[in-house]
Amino acid sequence: MVRRIHAESNGSAGARTIEQISSDRELPISRYRAGKMMKQLRLQSCQLPKHNYKKALQEHIAIPNLLDRQFSPSKPNEVWSGDVTYIWTGNRWAYLAVVLDLFARKPIGWAMSYSPDSELTVKALTIAHESRGKPEGVMFHSDQGTHYTSVKYRQSLWRYKIKQSLSRRGNCWDNSPMERFFRSLKTEWIPTAGYRNLAEAKKHIGNYILGYYSQVRPHQFNGGKTPNKAEQIYWACKPNCVNAHSLKFPEKENHYEQHRPRKTQSHGR
Repeated sequence: MVRRIHAESNGSAGARTIEQISSDRELPISRYRAGKMMKQLRLQSCQLPKHNYKKALQEHIAIPNLLDRQFSPSKPNEVWSGDVTYIWTGNRWAYLAVVLDLFARKPIGWAMSYSPDSELTVKALTIAHESRGKPEGVMFHSDQGTHYTSVKYRQSLWRYKIKQSLSRRGNCWDNSPMERFFRSLKTEWIPTAGYRNLAEAKKHIGNYILGYYSQVRPHQFNGGKTPNKAEQIYWACKPNCVNAHSLKFPEKENHYEQHRPRKTQSHGR
């Protein structure tokens, strides 16, 4: 069991994650025992270091931060967030755009290319919009990168009847769920040396987004449930449930509100 869970995680699962996954599969293994068995099997959690992505900025876009760090929406398709990061693919950088539904931190759209432009981000948005049944009235939040503030991207939001929210310039905490998603992807899944080519990267990252992250990996925000499971709970109880978030994690209903850093006044921006 321990070896299988460790292999499914691409070698990233430690004793705590193994404890949570085994419990979800109704074959519970304590964290102590999981750690002991990992030592006996010579298994290690090989999570990798983070590196930062410098985002291009565009001045004079008068779009407010409507989300204002309210990272716990009451239902799916209420708030989506997006971001772009870079990944090494043999002899050049490729770029990954992801759209995350903040209700259960579920990735619902993604795209990769060699250019971090509006074509890439529009493709990820379109996949998200279609995969979720073309909902209306969604809020989409991102940073102020030109691939999100361009005319082409804003026209797509208008066409899909999605309202836009932008982080304050240079403030990563305004989009922290996306920052955390990319950190998990890079520390848990992507090889240290990157990939041999773009096709290999797409296949391997797709396995993480659609498979391990959404279906297997326990998520702290969901009280140890996977994003897919957390959404299943919501749809199963609708319309009878009063507060879906309390069903997901009653003891952590205001997790992000309690632990988010204080916002500071910015000057000259």
